[in-house]
Amino acid sequence: MSTIYTHQDASVRKTWLIMSLFLVSVIAVGWVFAQAWQSSGVLYFAVVFAILTNFFSYWYSDKLVLMMTHAKEVQKAQAPELYRIVENLAITAGLPTPKVYVINDPAPNAFATGRNAEHAVIAVTTGILTRLNKTELEGVLAHEFSHIGNKDMLVSTVTVVLVGFIALLSDMFLRWTWFGGSHRDNRDSRVQMIFMVIAIALAILAPIIATLFRLAVSRKREFLADASGALLTRNPEGLATALVKISQDPHELQTANHATAHLFIANPFKNGGGTTSWLTKMFMTHPPIEARVQALREMNI
Repeated sequence: MSTIYTHQDASVRKTWLIMSLFLVSVIAVGWVFAQAWQSSGVLYFAVVFAILTNFFSYWYSDKLVLMMTHAKEVQKAQAPELYRIVENLAITAGLPTPKVYVINDPAPNAFATGRNAEHAVIAVTTGILTRLNKTELEGVLAHEFSHIGNKDMLVSTVTVVLVGFIALLSDMFLRWTWFGGSHRDNRDSRVQMIFMVIAIALAILAPIIATLFRLAVSRKREFLADASGALLTRNPEGLATALVKISQDPHELQTANHATAHLFIANPFKNGGGTTSWLTKMFMTHPPIEARVQALREMNI
């Protein structure tokens, strides 16, 4: 397993880095708003909010993701072929057999979640089970096992919660600014106005910066999981063909949203084809399928 999964420690460090940055960022924004409103209560709220959100994101983010995607657990008797592939890959990878969930949706896609290998979950759509053959499905599942083995699924799952809460907190601060800020007195009005402008700017920019960070992490990890998955099956073409089929399928995943899109093996939204602008690429949750397929087909195994 060590020859395939070489970025485990880096992923763990990245998870703690993201959580630490979130903690510091929320407290810093809270301090700015506390100065703008001249209320220490805002800072206390930001500290408690950041600590509780970090705790929640680490322990319960996977359950939240499964609930958001309407994934349902299936037993071996309900999907024997799917379980057989999962169990064989688990043995090959030297990992515990994860729980298996199915999303009732015709769009072919899949993702892995969970805070560690012992609590891992692999979720697939009904569409991917009917659209792909056994070799292609094995390639997709190996890709998801690679996220488990590389421990980067925790990074992505935690990011879903943290980015969502940053957007929520930003919206909350902005609403308080417009509807509550006018009730403050005018002491040191000039300094207070400066802090208010900074606070509004932070509230607007914070979710944008958080989203760009999430997308950058997502794109990088997909190339790594593709390569690790191909090494696990010793058949890069299986995953390459699967990615082509998934990208060409016209269905959009109905249960996906912009917070969870980066978790899936391929973009769950369809852009209608055509040339992709640089701005669109900046906000893409996944690398272009063509680049991923080319990288897989250039592997020498």
